[in-house]
Amino acid sequence: MAPNRETPMGSYNPVDRDCHGDTSRPKPPKLSLENLQRTISDISTELNKEKVVLDDTGKLPPISEVEDAKCECCGMSEECTPEYISRVREEFSSKLVCGLCAEAVRERIQRRGGKNREAALEEHISACQRFNRIGRAYPVLSQAEAMRKILKKRVNSMSPKGPGPKKLGGGLARSSSCIPAITQEVTDQRMVD
Repeated sequence: MAPNRETPMGSYNPVDRDCHGDTSRPKPPKLSLENLQRTISDISTELNKEKVVLDDTGKLPPISEVEDAKCECCGMSEECTPEYISRVREEFSSKLVCGLCAEAVRERIQRRGGKNREAALEEHISACQRFNRIGRAYPVLSQAEAMRKILKKRVNSMSPKGPGPKKLGGGLARSSSCIPAITQEVTDQRMVD
């Protein structure tokens, strides 16, 4: 029964009573043979629209088996067909790469101007190996290393000696130490007391 005491759609209970206690409720309609044949006909029409190539015996071709394939970059396993595995190996220098790593390698190739696919693949493999070795075992250390790199890039871009252009304002620049000001305040406070 539904929570609001109504009969859910598609269910029929002959013992259900209406509000007056009458159990003479009409039975649900039975499917006619004509409706069933029409449904079968509609399904076969839809199947005929599909271009299905039958084998010599007139049967559907067998579906190729899937197998577990392990990515050579990140180590993740996924189910793939042998045809897909061979296509990926052709594209990525006979290395099996999962879909996520394949997109990362393609992005690295684009950053390089569409050149040197092997170098981009090796760079991604080394990044994945470094992450698997350090990032998974020591996640806090990995996060601290990432923050260090971000701050180092930021400081280098703000530094007048750095390779980046000189930027004015908006940076974390320190003109002098705040210790003399604090010392002066403490000294003034002692004199008042």
